Amino acid sequence: MIQSTQHITPLAFPFIEIEEAWALIRAYVSPLMPTTIPFQESLGHVLAEDVRAEEPLPPFRAAVVDGYALRAEDRDAWREVVGEQRVGRATEAEVGPGEAMWVATGAPVPPGADAVVEVERTEEQGTRIRPLYTPTPGLNIRPVGYDIAAGEQVLHKGQRIDPAALGILASVNALHVRVYPRPRVGVLSTGDEVVEPGHPLRPGQIRDSNRYTLLAAVQTAGGIPVDLGTRPDEVEALEDALEQGLRETDMVITCGGVSMGNRDYMKDILAQWGTIHFGRLRVKPGKPATFATVAGKPVFALPGNPVSALVAFYLYVLPALHILAGDTTWVHPQVRVKLAHPIHREPGRVEFQRARLRREGGVLWAEVTGKQASSRLLSMVSADALIRLEADWEEIPAGTEVPAILLNPERIFQLTGGLP
Repeated sequence: MIQSTQHITPLAFPFIEIEEAWALIRAYVSPLMPTTIPFQESLGHVLAEDVRAEEPLPPFRAAVVDGYALRAEDRDAWREVVGEQRVGRATEAEVGPGEAMWVATGAPVPPGADAVVEVERTEEQGTRIRPLYTPTPGLNIRPVGYDIAAGEQVLHKGQRIDPAALGILASVNALHVRVYPRPRVGVLSTGDEVVEPGHPLRPGQIRDSNRYTLLAAVQTAGGIPVDLGTRPDEVEALEDALEQGLRETDMVITCGGVSMGNRDYMKDILAQWGTIHFGRLRVKPGKPATFATVAGKPVFALPGNPVSALVAFYLYVLPALHILAGDTTWVHPQVRVKLAHPIHREPGRVEFQRARLRREGGVLWAEVTGKQASSRLLSMVSADALIRLEADWEEIPAGTEVPAILLNPERIFQLTGGLP
């Protein structure tokens, strides 16, 4: 157990800029050990190796229309229909000179035929047909391997499996795939004042919203949330919870206990158990946010203010979660926006304000979501983006172009009808 004489505050750490924080996260977080799973369970996972097709697709010459398979050399002459070829079966019967065979879309083209004429572009007379134009060799036929050649790389390492990629796995008969696991992420709330929802509040107490917010954020980001509960500001209780999290999960998020209070113990514990890579950021909100590694596992100790915690999740935890999941090239989705109104702020730190976006005249405009206090979670509820205001900016006029990190790119497309 740590001793009171070892108490560490954020002042023990140098200020670092956000770009340096991102670099430290990339340096000290690595993908999880890959595992092999059935392809049916791979949706959302990141591939740990390339996938190649063992067989061509299609594995036979396939008709691309309903029509008649025939020899192009017979030009537009009459042919005798000698049979039919449906999907799911193959015939050994050969189409000879002056003959044709009816074929369905996707069915194998019978031997001897080198063209397929659309049924609606033929003239029928009893058991005979003739094309209404002169066919050419290869007409309406997909050759063997037209879609995918044997040995072709169809998916690559680092690619996230979406519905189309899952369909490719089925198409090439990749029954099992090697992927990175979805990270298990423990979330712990701390504080003597924190009370579980459903319980009455005593003077000085608040309900625990952070834990539920962060558990939901982990799940939305593709991780597996693990609820580590709430612990008071007592060293032994915090150590027990952190030990459980390190044992049961791949990454731990704690909330509270990282600022200047004499009972803010989380930095003390992390410094004794592992290595703290940063503990003070020149960023608002979330200045005391902390990143450490303990036994090779990342631990993020976030501030207790609800907005600070959630913004810090998006800025720091989210990149680490993507790396653990094997998506090492992930970056925050960003766009350029213009301020819909002037902003007055205190300079000194890079600030991320919460904003709603709207599209007007082909431009994305940003409007902050009311009061930007780090305690006001309502400022996040309707936010589409975090707009970045540089450290030396104080009076920022309307119309200023600024970068914005998108919190929900899909929602942006819904709201704006597409990005410029």
